[in-house]
Amino acid sequence: MQTIRYEKQDNIGIITINRPEALNALNSAVFDELEPLVGEIERDATLGALIITGEGRSFVAGADIGEQCPMDLDAGRKWARRGSSVFRRLEKLEIPTIAAVNGFALGGGCELALACDIILASEKAKFGQPEVGLGIIPGFSGTQRLPRRVGIGKAKELIFSGKMIKADEAKAIGLVNEVCAPEALMDAALEMARSFTKNAPIAVKYAKACIDRGMQMDLDDGIALENEMFAMCYATEDQKEGMTAFLEKRSATFHNK
Repeated sequence: MQTIRYEKQDNIGIITINRPEALNALNSAVFDELEPLVGEIERDATLGALIITGEGRSFVAGADIGEQCPMDLDAGRKWARRGSSVFRRLEKLEIPTIAAVNGFALGGGCELALACDIILASEKAKFGQPEVGLGIIPGFSGTQRLPRRVGIGKAKELIFSGKMIKADEAKAIGLVNEVCAPEALMDAALEMARSFTKNAPIAVKYAKACIDRGMQMDLDDGIALENEMFAMCYATEDQKEGMTAFLEKRSATFHNK
């Protein structure tokens, strides 16, 4: 791959967007490589968590304006649908996902971070949806995910103004989970990922499914979903191992079964 690096550390995958000369701006080449990689990750039963970050001083500084400028109505529609589709597949991964935002997360970069379960930010990170200043709106689901993350009023303020905010303000409004020193960002992301992967993999996947699906339901349907997935845990070997280990006062060894 030319625009993306992918590596695994034990059962943790790490995607690095690698166009530092363009501040990792998203273009067709990035999606040509990212889309099949997401498919590979979907099929990898050994993975317990995924981290996404950027090379150099930027996470992703938006989508490539040079590629977008000549687009017409039909091309714009296809571009939005493509980016939204890939980000939705990332969002729907069964495993937890962490965006380690090392610098600019603007436009499509902010939307990429929003497609992850958790956002960790360097003190140097900056977030924004500046699209209205270019005569467009967020096209990779930013108008849908940002208000779900930070509330309708704050999302409207950020999108209507197109302003950029620093990491500390992003944390204060609930966009970011944690702010780290730049040199500590990836260690913090890996530490958090390991805190997820040490637990029963099926239980973590079920918990993510309950939260994500339940947030789209009314409360009673969400509770019913949780009840059913709770019961499904009792059909797993990991549940027996986890509870037996607790009673025997030892560490559990989970096998994702």
